[in-house]
Amino acid sequence: MFNTNYSHMEDYRRREDLVYQSTVRLPEVRISDNGPYECHVGIYDRATREKVVLASGNVFLTVMSPPNNISVLAENTPAPFSRYQAQNFTLVCTAKGGKPAPSVYFKRDGELIEVISYTMPSATKQGGGSAEVRGARPLISRDLDDTKLQRSLSLLDPEGRSARLYTETPQRVHTQGQKAGAISPSSDGSVVVQARLTWTLNPQLDNDALFSCEVKHPALSMPMQTEITLAAPKGPKLLMSPTRAKVGDTVRITVQGFQNEVFPEPLFIWTRVGGRLLDGSTEREGKELILERVPAELNGSMYRCTAQNPLGSTDTHTRLIVFENPSMMKNTQNQNNGASRLDVLGLTWMALVLTVTVEMT
Repeated sequence: MFNTNYSHMEDYRRREDLVYQSTVRLPEVRISDNGPYECHVGIYDRATREKVVLASGNVFLTVMSPPNNISVLAENTPAPFSRYQAQNFTLVCTAKGGKPAPSVYFKRDGELIEVISYTMPSATKQGGGSAEVRGARPLISRDLDDTKLQRSLSLLDPEGRSARLYTETPQRVHTQGQKAGAISPSSDGSVVVQARLTWTLNPQLDNDALFSCEVKHPALSMPMQTEITLAAPKGPKLLMSPTRAKVGDTVRITVQGFQNEVFPEPLFIWTRVGGRLLDGSTEREGKELILERVPAELNGSMYRCTAQNPLGSTDTHTRLIVFENPSMMKNTQNQNNGASRLDVLGLTWMALVLTVTVEMT
């Protein structure tokens, strides 16, 4: 900023160009304000309008922003329940809007799942080269409950890339990959960070386990946190609409909720007890079963809804009662009456024709 002042000490025409302090204020800093700022100090002759820069300086403003959203989801869900076959289960925690990238980690039942990094030789070594991957090794928890292990394995290779998961059955461990290929920059300079937690699920021991995802960031005085509780579905509540179905109506049977909070999202399968569904299929997936233009033959039929997730499965039944439809009955009666009148008229004409024939002969 330039300011001009006139001095009367020697020559009243002498002018002194003074540069005063300049301040730039950013009342509400945003991520887009991140970057270099320059200040130029100079003089100029008012008569010639020539500017001379005497000095300049710059400063780089680094803007930090904490994540504005964190969420936990289960990968590859909804998925069926498997009673006899072990299956891997993965939780994904996503933190959005942070700058710089935050630290994301998991806890189970309030205790940190630590990350232990180590390498094990790969089974394939050719040409004198060596290759290593992160492997799963047996870990023993303090209470001998291998579903509550407070140790986990990093899935990051030495370059920070995602490494292959190696599992040894029947040993069970939690494996955690914090930032393996999961940092995605946004247009505003913030990043999206994902952390994954994978282990071999044991429905009997993992049911009702509390998992939390915590996010640490320099702009936060305390970590952000979100929690989920693994739970199998219990007691689905079904709603039938209309409540008094008549012949020809479209009936909807919908799952309204459960007796408990369910995570992850369950898979719904509908079947008809002792027969096929109205469209001829044996089962149908979805939260709602639609029966279009129900016939009277479906009166009293029983329908089963199976709700399941990797932690368990439950069935609930409902019976369909189909009432007579007065409007359809009236149309049927009218059609029958019309047909009867046509029959009577036909017989009358036949009688007349026979009479005329007899008289002519």
